[in-house]
Amino acid sequence: MIESTFNLIFTAVEAKRVMQDVLEGHVPAASVEYCYHLWERYQFDFVVSKPRRTRLGDFRAHPGYRECITVNMNLNPYNFLITYLHEVAHLEVYRTYKRRQPPHGKAWKNHFGRLLIPVMNEATFPASVLTSLQHYAKNPTASTGTHLPLMRALKNMDAPQTDRIMVSELPEGQLFRLNQKVFVRGSLRRTRVVCVENASQKKYLVAAHAWVEKI
Repeated sequence: MIESTFNLIFTAVEAKRVMQDVLEGHVPAASVEYCYHLWERYQFDFVVSKPRRTRLGDFRAHPGYRECITVNMNLNPYNFLITYLHEVAHLEVYRTYKRRQPPHGKAWKNHFGRLLIPVMNEATFPASVLTSLQHYAKNPTASTGTHLPLMRALKNMDAPQTDRIMVSELPEGQLFRLNQKVFVRGSLRRTRVVCVENASQKKYLVAAHAWVEKI
């Protein structure tokens, strides 16, 4: 990873090689040139951001300023690439349509799906990720976290954590620890799991892809 990319903004004024170096440190090797050409074409500011709990990346646009795309620095290369293209799709929608579009509506889905096509191959993604990505790309959602097979496949590419497991993979009734609190795993409701905090007996909805410590 290129440590100097931490929270820095890269613009067209800086050497193009810097952007290539940044991408080489964060996306799969087979996708570096493609990602670079998207940046070169659209000339947006790019931020490799501190990890954020509520988002993997974002797109910002303000009249009179260059658009800005951010992606969290702690993502594995495959998740980083998907997030990068997710945000470039927002940029394309912003520049293409004069009228405001729903953030993750039909226009964004079409642009994102088209941007994914050049990288949906085994030269870029492991087969385990590619299969889930192809399914997700048919109708992409605002967050990959809502597509559990893809999220599991991407999480499996992270550095191994032997004491961590997705809450959705625990059996109902299993105790687990999250944010220093102990919970009991309940039933799955679409993309969230109903869990009961052991001490207070209050119910909480926990994202199905959340990583927890099994007790």
